[in-house]
Amino acid sequence: MLSEPIRRFIRDKGWESLRPIQNAAITKILGTEDNYILVSRTASGKTEAAFLPILSKVNFMDKGVQVLYISPLIALINDQFARVEDLCKYLDVKVTKWHGEANRTVKEKLVKDPSGIILITPESLEAMFVNRPYQVKALFSDLRYVVIDEIHSFIGTDRGIQLQSILSRLQQVNSSRFSLVGLSATMSESNKFLEVKSFTGDVGHTKILIDRTPKEINAVFRFFKADGEELPLELLKDLYKETKDSKVLIFPNSRGRAEEVAVKLKKISDRVKGHPNYFSHHSSVDRQVREYVEYFAKNNTYQNFCISCTSTLELGIDIGSVDEVVQIDSTHSIASLIQRVGRSGRKDDQQSNLFLYATEPWSLLQSIACWLLYREGFIEPSQVTEKPFDILLHQALSITKGHSGLPIAELIDQLGTNSTFKHIKGSEIKEIIDHLIEIDLLEKLRQEVIIGVEGEKLVNSRNFYSMFQSEDNFKVVNAGNNIGEVPYSPQLVENENILLAARIWKIKFVDEQAKRVEVIPANDGKKPIFFGGAGAIHPKVREKMFEILYSTESYDFLDEPSAIELNVLRKDFSVFDIIDQTSQRPLKVSEKKLEFFTFTGSRINRTIQFLFDMVGIVNLVEEQKSALEIKVSDEEFNARWGSWKDSQVELDLKIQQKVESSPSIMSFSKWAAYLPISYQIRLLKQKYFDFDSAEKLLDQMQPVRNGR
Repeated sequence: MLSEPIRRFIRDKGWESLRPIQNAAITKILGTEDNYILVSRTASGKTEAAFLPILSKVNFMDKGVQVLYISPLIALINDQFARVEDLCKYLDVKVTKWHGEANRTVKEKLVKDPSGIILITPESLEAMFVNRPYQVKALFSDLRYVVIDEIHSFIGTDRGIQLQSILSRLQQVNSSRFSLVGLSATMSESNKFLEVKSFTGDVGHTKILIDRTPKEINAVFRFFKADGEELPLELLKDLYKETKDSKVLIFPNSRGRAEEVAVKLKKISDRVKGHPNYFSHHSSVDRQVREYVEYFAKNNTYQNFCISCTSTLELGIDIGSVDEVVQIDSTHSIASLIQRVGRSGRKDDQQSNLFLYATEPWSLLQSIACWLLYREGFIEPSQVTEKPFDILLHQALSITKGHSGLPIAELIDQLGTNSTFKHIKGSEIKEIIDHLIEIDLLEKLRQEVIIGVEGEKLVNSRNFYSMFQSEDNFKVVNAGNNIGEVPYSPQLVENENILLAARIWKIKFVDEQAKRVEVIPANDGKKPIFFGGAGAIHPKVREKMFEILYSTESYDFLDEPSAIELNVLRKDFSVFDIIDQTSQRPLKVSEKKLEFFTFTGSRINRTIQFLFDMVGIVNLVEEQKSALEIKVSDEEFNARWGSWKDSQVELDLKIQQKVESSPSIMSFSKWAAYLPISYQIRLLKQKYFDFDSAEKLLDQMQPVRNGR
């Protein structure tokens, strides 16, 4: 079935047999024009599974670029380039990297004589549509295949919605339908893979090929209680002992923690004359340094190393064989845990080795929950935004700029026929465009629109092409002196304590407009609020945490301190007489405060917080515990319970007031602030809050007080 040049490639590689995902993909891709999503663990040959049949099937003598490979990372493009080029040498097919760091002369030559395969990021595609639309038509009007690597990283994200729109626009300039092949090691099976099938724009012609070959994983949990912000010294000593003779990736969940781990492990190693190869790898590290670390890890055979990293090494960049993966405190998702553990034991005969260190009881509990759910085969489904008004707004500007202006009716038609926005009505599109004209992002000339004066500032910025945005940080000031910055959070309120620059500070004033927090040194011993660097937690994780608390099961993967700490938590919660976990939730009543443990997801928690605030139940989310600290008396809380139902008619007004008083609430979206206020409210309901789930949970929920 495969072409002779491709069979020769396989023979020259000395492959005795193909991997299961490769055999399945070859049969299906060669036999049909359907879209395929290939799901198989890390290092199982997914790239070859896609390209072996595609290169055999496509006639590269035809004019134009025939295959487009889309990657979430430039580093992954650079990594995959060598693999794809190695394959294509057997067919004499040109492979071109196309991103901001790629050779401009090579790109210009390709535009004049388009052929072969292009490797690109969504942002570079967007830039091409905006600045050189003629290149899009020249390069991609005869496209046969689009391959999307790490497709799970796009599903349910603003960047993914942008990519969907770009693919729809590509289809419009293409002379015939191209097929799509997605690659992933992690995919939720909820709704029979509906999220990823919908991503292709053609559910009926999208098939899932999944390799369920099990991979043995050895997991060890360890607990070292933190006393303050820094990692416990005993944890670092234990971590050094476990990793000093191995090739290791360590995931500490934040850039600051990654630096702390790398620096302190190297100090220990220097003191005992161990190896010197301790690195950090995250987005704030210079690109050339990151590339050196990747090169060192991949190409050194004999030296051990330790890379302390964030999610930058979670995706499929090839850094060779890793002996162990370490997770410090819980990941925010099972999907992330799977990606990380997959970096270890990449060879077929190797097991994956995972060490999970916890420094706090709730982090331990969440880690156990994620691990048990992983063993049950659960992966969080993606959050689907049915009406992504903010991305539509961005694409309206992109299309207008790319056309150097166009009739309003044509702009509405292009957006309306884009499958990404199929649930958004034409009247809604027109309202958004009218608003863009009103705020001068667009300018109306008779029946046409062009980019307005304010719009020029946006579309001419290098930041326009991406959905990424710089962190919405608030400057922290004490007596006129800058202390540093903290990320925006609803927890930034007066009289709360925060930790910054190795000191604890009490918040005296928050200026939302100026993004400034006034503080004084804190001396009251109150625990600082926690700024999680992780993403939103799915309700299923919290439900599993609740289940574990009221279970008597012991777990053989826990070390003794972990087992003791879990039992302490269980004992703490034994004072609540929970009979039905679906409807009852603990309410801890003390002289100073109430703590209401919801055991639900992050979006639902922030929605409950908003509903409580709306009816005068002043509260603060303790996200790590999935709890709300209630600032009213037990009697008042009981009296106001359920009163949010009477306030539903005021809901949109209350959300509008929140947007106007705290504009940083819109920071979850790069483009939402440019929408009409009514559309900002609707977007908040879709992407930030979850009123349906919150109200359903509250309707059936019975608070159970301690000792009652």
